[in-house]
Amino acid sequence: MTKVWNSVAFRLALMCGGLVLISVMLFSAVLYVGTVGVLSQEADSKIVSITAKLNDYFDGKGPAALRAKIDQSLADSVDADTEIYLLLNRDGQKVVGNVAPWKGETIRLDKVTERSLLRDDGRRSIGRVLVHRLPDGSLLMVGRDMNDLREITRLIFRALEAAGSIAVLLAIGGTLIFRHVIERRIRKIRYTALAIESGNLSLRIPDYGHQDEFSRLGNDLNRMLDRIEHLMEGVRHVSNVIAHNLRTPLGRIRAHLDESFRGGNDAEVLAREASFAIDEVDGLVTVLDKLLQIAEAESGTRRQPFELVDLDAVITNVADLYDAAAEAEGINLAVHVSHTPKVLGDKDLIASAVSNLLDNAFKYAGKGASIIIDVFEEREGVVLQVHDNGPGIPSSERDKVLQRFYRLDREQPGYGLGLSIVSAIALMHGATFSLEDAAPGLLARFVFPSNRKEHAAANLSKS
Repeated sequence: MTKVWNSVAFRLALMCGGLVLISVMLFSAVLYVGTVGVLSQEADSKIVSITAKLNDYFDGKGPAALRAKIDQSLADSVDADTEIYLLLNRDGQKVVGNVAPWKGETIRLDKVTERSLLRDDGRRSIGRVLVHRLPDGSLLMVGRDMNDLREITRLIFRALEAAGSIAVLLAIGGTLIFRHVIERRIRKIRYTALAIESGNLSLRIPDYGHQDEFSRLGNDLNRMLDRIEHLMEGVRHVSNVIAHNLRTPLGRIRAHLDESFRGGNDAEVLAREASFAIDEVDGLVTVLDKLLQIAEAESGTRRQPFELVDLDAVITNVADLYDAAAEAEGINLAVHVSHTPKVLGDKDLIASAVSNLLDNAFKYAGKGASIIIDVFEEREGVVLQVHDNGPGIPSSERDKVLQRFYRLDREQPGYGLGLSIVSAIALMHGATFSLEDAAPGLLARFVFPSNRKEHAAANLSKS
C-alpha cells in the first residue's frame, strides 16, 4: 500500500476521482434543494396564505360561514388528496375537517410544523400544518399532506444513490486507467534512463506523436541525450587526439634529452637541447591553456558576469595590436563598424575570438592579402565578420576545422585549436558562428543576439 501511495500517478488519479465524487455530491445537493426544498417552501407559503385568508373570512362573516367555507373546500375535489383542514371549537371538539383532532399534545401556534396525522379515511400521513387560534378561541389547522413529496424524495434519493454508485465505479475505473496510462509513459522514460545508465547512449525515449506534456518532455530529454552523446563522442575523440598530440612532442623532448646526456656533448650542445626542450614544453603549455579555454567556454562557466560590450572599442583595440604585423607582412587590415552596436557578453573572450580569426587570416591568406573586419546590425542580430581574400576553406572541410586539433594544412605551424576556441566562445554568448565562401577567400561570421532585451536585463541587474 505504501508503494502505491508513493506513486504520484496514483495520487493524481485519486485526486481526480475525488473531484468527480465531490462534483456528483454537489450536483445531488443542488438537485435536492431545487426540487424537494422548493416544493416544501411553496407548500409552506401556500399554507400560510390560506390560513390568513380563512382568518380574514372568519373576521368578516363569522364562524358559521368559515365552517361552510371549509366544507366547500373539502368537497370541491381540488387537491383532495393533499389538503388538510381542521376546525376545533374552544372546547377542543371537532367542528369540521378531514383529519382527527390531536389529543394531549402541545401544539405550537402560528408556526408551520411537520407532524403525523390520522385522516378521516383511516390513513396515516405526514403533513405540514399550521395551527392558528381564531378570535373566538377556536383553533384552525391548515396543512398539506407530504406523502407525495416524500415519494418524490425517495425517488430522487434512489436515483442519486444509483448515480453515486456509478460515479464511484467510474472514479475507481478512471483512477486505475489514469494511473496505468501515466505510469506506462513514465516507465518508458525510466527504462530508457536505466539503459543509458548501463552504457547504451544511443537509446532514446519513444515518441508517440501525441504532442502532449510527456511527448514534449521526451523530446527535450532526447535532445539532451543527443547533446550528451555528442559531447561524449567529442571527449573520446579529444582524448585520443590529445594523447597523440602530447605523445609526439614528449617523445621529441625525451629523444633530445637522451641525446644530450650521451658522452662527448659540450656546453653549447647541452644549452641548445635544453632550449629545444623548453620550447616544446612551452608549446604543450599553450595547448593545455587553449584546451582549458575551450572547456571553460563550452561549459558556460563565466569568469565574470556578462555586460554590454562596445564592439567598436573591442575591434579597434584588437586591430591596433595587429597593425605592426600587418604592415610587416604587407597585409591591408581594415575595420568597418556601423552605428557602434553593443552586445551582452565578455569583452575579453570576444577579443580572444577576433584575435584567433586574425591569426588564421594572417597565416593562411599570406603576404599582401586584404583582411576586413565588419561590424553592423541587421534583423537577425549584431554581426561581426572577418573577411580575407586568401585561398579559403573547401565546403567539405568547414565543419571539420571547428574540431579540436584538426588542421587543414599540416605544413603550417599550430595545433588546430583556434577555430575550436572561436566556436566555443560563440556558443557561450548564444551567438551563431559560421564559415562561408567569400569568393575569393573566407568569411568568418558571428551573429550575436539582438541587444534590446539584453540591454534591459543589464540595466535591471545594475539597478
